[in-house]
Amino acid sequence: MTILQSVVLGFIQGLTEFLPISSSGHLIFVPKIFGWGDQGLSFDVIVHLGSLLAVVIYFRNKLWKMVKGFLLVKNIEYKTERQFAWLIILTIVPAGIIGLLFGDWIEANLRSSMVIGVGLIFWGIVLYLAENFSQKSKVKSLKSTNWRNALFIGCAQAIALIPGTSRSGITMTAGLFSKMDKKSAAEFSFLMSVPIIILAGGLNLLELVQKGLGDLNLSVLMAGFVAAAVSGFIAIAGLMKIIQKWSFKPFVIYRIVVGILILIFLV
Repeated sequence: MTILQSVVLGFIQGLTEFLPISSSGHLIFVPKIFGWGDQGLSFDVIVHLGSLLAVVIYFRNKLWKMVKGFLLVKNIEYKTERQFAWLIILTIVPAGIIGLLFGDWIEANLRSSMVIGVGLIFWGIVLYLAENFSQKSKVKSLKSTNWRNALFIGCAQAIALIPGTSRSGITMTAGLFSKMDKKSAAEFSFLMSVPIIILAGGLNLLELVQKGLGDLNLSVLMAGFVAAAVSGFIAIAGLMKIIQKWSFKPFVIYRIVVGILILIFLV
């Protein structure tokens, strides 16, 4: 892998990790389009860490309060943040269980252009329906989120293990179906990405320690890391502004168009 390829794929990872358009899908079919080889485990690990850095920087104040609330158990001042931290932790349980039980099978059997194309189209339509549902419902803010909402969104996150689904897309969809407003659904989705990326990244790091860096050098990895962090921050900031002024419809259209193109040219 060259530095240019690393920057391109890192930028795509950061951007698509937080936009509802499927990062795994793009990282599979983009290399196919250009005839690039598989980027390998070490690259996947480093660009996900770049994405993690982006969300931590953007939500640093809220995350810091959640950490203090979690650690300072007897401090009443951070009671709300402590409760919210537990809700975020709850969301990783379904994906963690499904990942441990079926992660290898999904990796071996569902990383196909057909699955990606169908997933982009189907879940794009579901996102459109969720937004319409939210607009017709009495929406609630993050403060009204309870453990049932968190568990429901966490179960939706588990489905995102299938390429083409989009972790951010399906968790925002579940948030909208839970009667969250668009901003709250997006914010909850971004915050719950922190523990799931840490969990997945930790498991991959253990595997990486055993296998080594492979053929990639540090300059290539660092280029991907920086590209993922920068584009991830841009994606979060941009989406938070877009959905407050407009809607998810541009992303729905994009998913459907790309899904159709994949089914026509890559299947």
